Amino acid sequence: MTPIRTLPAFLLLFLASLLAPAASAAITQDDLLPVDEAFVLTASAPTRDRIEVRWKIADGYYLYRHRTGVEADAGFAAQPLQLPKGKAYRDEFFGDVETYRGELVAILPGRPASDTDSVSLKIKYQGCADAGICYPPQTRTLKVALPPAAGDAFVPLGGGALAGNLLGRTPQAGMDALPLPEDQAFAFEAIAFDGNELLLRFTPARGYYVYRDRTSMALEGAQGISLQAPRWPKGKAHRDEHFGDVVVYFDQAEVPVPLKRDRADAVIATLRVTFQGCQTDGICYPPMTRRVKLSIPSGTVTPASTPDMPAPASVAPLPTATTPVDDAAPDTTTSAASLAPDVERTRPPEEVLARNPRGTSSLLVALALALIGGLILNLMPCVLPILSLKALSLAESGREGGDARRRALWYTAGVLVSFVAVGALAIALRAAGQALGWGFQLQQPWVVGLLAYVMFAVGLSLSGVFAIGHRLAGTGHGLASRRGPVGDFFTGVLAVVVASPCTAPFMGVALAYAFTAPTPLALLVFAVLGLGLALPFLLIGFVPALASRLPRPGAWMATLKQALAFPMYLTAVWLLWVLGKQRGIDAVGLALVGLVLLALGLWWFQRARFAPAPLQRALALALAVSALVPLAMLHRLPAETAAAPTTEGHAAYSAERLAALRAEGRIVFVDMTADWCVTCKANEKAVLNTPAFRELLATHDAVMLTGDWTNVDPAITAFLEAHGAVGVPLYVLYPRGGGAGEVLPTVLTQDGMRRAFERAAR
Repeated sequence: MTPIRTLPAFLLLFLASLLAPAASAAITQDDLLPVDEAFVLTASAPTRDRIEVRWKIADGYYLYRHRTGVEADAGFAAQPLQLPKGKAYRDEFFGDVETYRGELVAILPGRPASDTDSVSLKIKYQGCADAGICYPPQTRTLKVALPPAAGDAFVPLGGGALAGNLLGRTPQAGMDALPLPEDQAFAFEAIAFDGNELLLRFTPARGYYVYRDRTSMALEGAQGISLQAPRWPKGKAHRDEHFGDVVVYFDQAEVPVPLKRDRADAVIATLRVTFQGCQTDGICYPPMTRRVKLSIPSGTVTPASTPDMPAPASVAPLPTATTPVDDAAPDTTTSAASLAPDVERTRPPEEVLARNPRGTSSLLVALALALIGGLILNLMPCVLPILSLKALSLAESGREGGDARRRALWYTAGVLVSFVAVGALAIALRAAGQALGWGFQLQQPWVVGLLAYVMFAVGLSLSGVFAIGHRLAGTGHGLASRRGPVGDFFTGVLAVVVASPCTAPFMGVALAYAFTAPTPLALLVFAVLGLGLALPFLLIGFVPALASRLPRPGAWMATLKQALAFPMYLTAVWLLWVLGKQRGIDAVGLALVGLVLLALGLWWFQRARFAPAPLQRALALALAVSALVPLAMLHRLPAETAAAPTTEGHAAYSAERLAALRAEGRIVFVDMTADWCVTCKANEKAVLNTPAFRELLATHDAVMLTGDWTNVDPAITAFLEAHGAVGVPLYVLYPRGGGAGEVLPTVLTQDGMRRAFERAAR
């Protein structure tokens, strides 16, 4: 009884262990070492034809191999830089890279001129902290003394070679690869072209580009005047490592923005524009906000039928840098005769740390949504069969308060541990370069097959084919139906396992936060999701009034238990259907053979469990275990190719197809789905596969692109990441004529879709 009595304390300690690091995980710029302390740089020349550049790397920090370079001046004919092999690493921004920790020694071989006694080095490098914060690219200039040539007088150097001196941080002239300050890299101007239109001009420097769909704008201080949709010129399709397929401008872009006017008189207003851009093959800048004070002359009142510009999507920071905006920048009045805006400036890139700040308010919102999402998860069809088992178990156990509380706590422990374990696995796999989200395990055919086995075994147990006693720990319902802590704990585990195909409303935001937050905060979000899932049974266990409403035990329970077997069989059938979508009919055949072996082994074990010959029981168990052999053969089968949509206005997703349709100015609806996603299938049945939705597409001359994520697909993964999604479903509606796509709710309705298409058509 001691473990049961101490379980509440265990749960409190478990949650406290998650909360404690979370309180200290809000890393800020002040928590980091200065870059020259994190990466202590020195250089020396042990011989005249060999220069060693050394970085002493602080604990918890690392350098990138591919971002490291050394150039010597004309007095030293350098050969290629020699770098040691680093540790292979899958980086979310740079892909497959190598990193260095502790110390890095780079060798620059070469031949100095006969009269050269020192060499100036231009050294470039970039590194990050394990806290998830990266420094921008660094450039240093060091001067290294060379040993005297043979025959020259020996000059003592204080017992060793002279280390290079840090001369300064200012890049030297001619270093074109260094990033410019953002106001030089991206010029922005705006004028009131007339009383009914503004003209915006974006001018990236040579070697830089600006994103079209990472731009938002607003007019401040002009009551009765608002912006309509900007008319972007044709840009260049570009494959971006952060946002996927995007449209960018390498050259100057002039963007007319019509005004909607409820008043005709002249006004003084401030235009606020936020945009992003990058250096080609270099760093990406944080969102830049510029404010221009405009003198807008009198104009024509806009007819009431003309819509305002839809609210732009928020511009999320790129992973390279984020800086605060100086709100104290003064404004200047700009008219058609002057294109000299006063803008909000940020610090130059070399003074900016790349970080993604997450305030306490964001954490609290994520936790609240996680709790609500986990609670709603109880109503999803994939979880209801297991919850029915739990309710039956509680009713069967009676209404004793102490017993109900203990069972609720053990069930909650199983849910919490499982949710945190799934979250930790997903975080670890993403850190290793596997861009995975919620439900990722169902992209693996052997996992789908194993879940089908578990559901089938639960059904057999409910039907009375076998029962697992005290001699066998077992799985599935054999554990879930056992009395005592083990049965309650594994009921919680099974509930989380079958919940993985489902995504409840509000879960998406919480999971998106979890997959980008520091690990302690991420695990806390997963724990709160589990708390939401377990909350109904916690309430039953701790609120006597609710427990008293449970039905009284009786003979009816045997009938109900047998009836609950059939939802389990149907769940197994659905999982076999998913397996067929992944690996074809041969995979279904293998799994069916395995199910027959499993059923035969469990039936034989049940008949032999009371027999005096233990050999029969051992053979029966061996037969049941042999059912895993067909699952092991699934990896040999080729993945099935998703069938291309055949209806008019509907096509398979590809980045090229999306870019082409957007270039034509069409409305595009992107549907990212998977056969194992229960929410996706519910939306298809209720909305997407209906005549009303097909009519909606035809009315707006829109095209639907469907991406199938049933199997791992890097192109779809890139699209999900570009939109901050952690799994499917994901629905994005791109408006006519360009502009940022609108991410639609996880659960669709006909009215919601109609309103969204009306916004996209404006």
